[in-house]
Amino acid sequence: GELIKLRVRDFECANQKRLLRIDKFEHKGQRVGLLSLLMDNQQLNQIEQLCQQLYESASSQVRVQAEKTLMGYFDSPSAPSQCQVILEQSQSPYSLVLAASTLTKLVTRSGSPLTTDDKKQLRDYTLHYLSNRVKLASFVTQALLQFVARLTKHSWFDSEQETFVFRDIVDQVGNLLRGSVDHCIIGVQLLHQLVLEMNQSDSMRSLSDHRKVASSFRDELLFDIFNLSCSLLRQVTVSDESQHPLVMWLLKLSSSCLHFDFIGTLTDESADDFGVVQIPTTWRSVFLDFTTLQLFFDLYHNLPSNLAALVCVRPSVC
Repeated sequence: GELIKLRVRDFECANQKRLLRIDKFEHKGQRVGLLSLLMDNQQLNQIEQLCQQLYESASSQVRVQAEKTLMGYFDSPSAPSQCQVILEQSQSPYSLVLAASTLTKLVTRSGSPLTTDDKKQLRDYTLHYLSNRVKLASFVTQALLQFVARLTKHSWFDSEQETFVFRDIVDQVGNLLRGSVDHCIIGVQLLHQLVLEMNQSDSMRSLSDHRKVASSFRDELLFDIFNLSCSLLRQVTVSDESQHPLVMWLLKLSSSCLHFDFIGTLTDESADDFGVVQIPTTWRSVFLDFTTLQLFFDLYHNLPSNLAALVCVRPSVC
């Protein structure tokens, strides 16, 4: 079948006029109408109840049946738009997690029907969604961040007009980093999740494909992300306890950059140098710069012990 899109529609939700991209599909001769994508309260309530059963029920049979029923809702060409409707309308964190995990499966599975433009719009929508909802439950935020990170990884070589579409992720996160402390935390969490995803192989692709993406990410963005984490650490006020959550995530981001699998050895735990941090020689100037080392020594000296422990890394320049 061929995917046919209608760009943007307005709809009323909770007495607020929101803008939401709704797709219209024609798949194997069957059309999915626009109105069918806007859930009525009864359908939304049913999905929320099923999600609660899926994540909270002590009965395995109830969980299995809830999962099967929910799969019926999202096993269709309209699944991306259905997920967006849930994200906009539902107040249940379990439903939001389901929508995020469904989107993640759609972009990572083999033979995904989503085009590069579809994935770009989903990424931009999710970043905008996170920017407007900084007080989501932590596990909902994590699910959405994982979606963006995995989408970026699996679409790393997607291009349009000789431009790699998804390699501008640091620029896209810039709006979050320039916002409030809460916005900045989400932006830093996203970069941290991205580094972790790029550093970890998965069952959806071969090890050689993973190394190809990871090596490209290492050469294209990793050094910039590490420098960005250092720059933001210099700007925080260590004595302000309200900024300590931001400091914690910045230290985690710095650590994930330094512990990146630079030369592809982490898959072999029997290697003699397993666990050694292999910093590329192109990074040497950063560690020879006294101000960089002084930054981390000052943080270690001035932060409370639970945060100071995050400063301890053992890089080895190779």
